[in-house]
Amino acid sequence: MNSLTAVLLNWFKAFVLVAAAQTAPWAAGYFLGHRLGAPIDAGLKLPDGRRLLGDHKTWRGFVAAVLACAVAASLLGYSVRLGLAFAALSLAGDAASSFIKRRLHLAPGTEIPGLDQIPEALAPLLTLCRRLGIGVGGACALTGIFLLIDLATMPLRHRPSSGDGPKRSRT
Repeated sequence: MNSLTAVLLNWFKAFVLVAAAQTAPWAAGYFLGHRLGAPIDAGLKLPDGRRLLGDHKTWRGFVAAVLACAVAASLLGYSVRLGLAFAALSLAGDAASSFIKRRLHLAPGTEIPGLDQIPEALAPLLTLCRRLGIGVGGACALTGIFLLIDLATMPLRHRPSSGDGPKRSRT
C-alpha cells in the first residue's frame, strides 16, 4: 500500500469514529423517543439559574456513543479501548459546547455553527491523532470536513419525525 493510500485509509477510519460518536446518540434519540432519556446533569442548575448541560445530553446518548465507538474501533482494526477513549473525548467536547450555550442563555436545541461541531470532533482527533495515524494536520482537516458535512445535513436532522422522538438528541 502506498503512503497516500495509507493516509487516506487512516483519515477514513478516523472519520468513521467521529461519525459513530455523533450519529449514535442522535439515532438513539430518534428511534427511542423520550424513552431512556434521563439527562446526564439530572436537572442540576448552576447559580446563573441555567441547567448545567440540558435535556439533550442524556445517558441514552452517552451509552449509544460509547457502544458505537467501541464497535466501530474494533471493526476498523483499532482496540476497543481506543474506541472508548474516542467516545469519551468526543462527548466531553459536545458537553463543553452545551455548557457554553447554557451560559449564553440560548434555548435548548439552539445550534451555533462551529461550536456544535468543532469541540466534539477536534478533541478526540487531536488527542488521539498519533494513535489514529492522522497527524495534527489531519485532525484539523477532518474536523473541518466534519463541520461542513454536519452543517450540510442539518436540515435532515431537523425534519419532523413521525414518532415521538426529538428533533435532535445527540447525547
